[in-house]
Amino acid sequence: MTRNVENMRAELLGWYDKDGRSLPWRLRPEDKAAGASADPYAVWLSEIMLQQTTVPHAAPYWEKFLAAFPTVTELANAPRDQVLSLWAGLGYYARARNLHKCAAVLRDQYGGIFPQSEAALLTLPGIGPYTAAAIAAICFDEPTNIVDGNVERVISRIFAVQNPLPKAKGELRDFAAKLADPKRPGDYGQALMDLGATICTPKNPKCEICVWQKCCAAFKVDNPQDYPKKIKKKKLATRYGAIFWLEREGSVLIRQRLETGLLGAMMEFPGSEWGDKPKNEDEWLRAAPAPRNWERLEAPVLHIFTHFKLELSVYRAHISMDEVSADELGNICAPQTRSAQTRNTQASRAQAIWADIDDLSAHALPSLMMKVAKLARGL
Repeated sequence: MTRNVENMRAELLGWYDKDGRSLPWRLRPEDKAAGASADPYAVWLSEIMLQQTTVPHAAPYWEKFLAAFPTVTELANAPRDQVLSLWAGLGYYARARNLHKCAAVLRDQYGGIFPQSEAALLTLPGIGPYTAAAIAAICFDEPTNIVDGNVERVISRIFAVQNPLPKAKGELRDFAAKLADPKRPGDYGQALMDLGATICTPKNPKCEICVWQKCCAAFKVDNPQDYPKKIKKKKLATRYGAIFWLEREGSVLIRQRLETGLLGAMMEFPGSEWGDKPKNEDEWLRAAPAPRNWERLEAPVLHIFTHFKLELSVYRAHISMDEVSADELGNICAPQTRSAQTRNTQASRAQAIWADIDDLSAHALPSLMMKVAKLARGL
């Protein structure tokens, strides 16, 4: 590297002051100059939501959460099912469970006030090294080393790091630490993330307008897109299952998933376990919630998770009020009401409930289940 660190910091911060992103949870330098301070609750929410999620997708959820739960104590006091319902569609649902758990710890052990050090923040549920470093720097001006995926990409190009990810993570953190600015730690961290998000992008980086162009080792040899080096991903395996849409006079049967594992504690339509091989119809129908004339829909529902693809065969049937019984449904049904408060209470107690077909968004149904609903309703 031919230019000194002080110059690099000054150039990056100068660019950020002029061209950094305006985000709803972010204070711009001019806001700080006017005496405003970052709200750790708002910053924490944004950082959790932005894990594995883009800004345009996360921003509306951030707005919804702040409107529903203006403080961390109100979030902690809310029923978890309500939190999961608002999170539905954002994915990676362990984040929502940990969000609620963390809020309770902050309420019970810290009086609803966020601890101000990176070390203390790291002890909270769902807060890892990146999130702790970001909150401590942005909200409390603690000099930390903020490293997310965008930062890893920028640093790997600046230093032309040859080790592939994830093996190179430690090396990239060490290089990033050498550049981190102790004077404006929050602004520097956000500036570096912005550089990766808007200029030093994964594809077609805008090297011609990058303030760090002259000190970028990858640019000097004209191959920035070769970084960061990555181990070639294995082809995603496909798993198979069946899902059952059982309709009853404007309602559909849903149930809560197990607390742990993929989509833990979210709601779903009854279905089979997911396996490595497809089964014949008789085998799938053994998982049905009731013996009916099940209609198998022509097209399956396809969904991609991080580590596998899922193909669900969708079955649809109707049942009338006078022929349904608790015994027939395996004693898993509870009556559904239109009261949101009662609905949340019942959902937390019952294995399954009848949900208003026109009000499915009131339940914690993940995007996979909303795909099923769309198909089953012919939308």
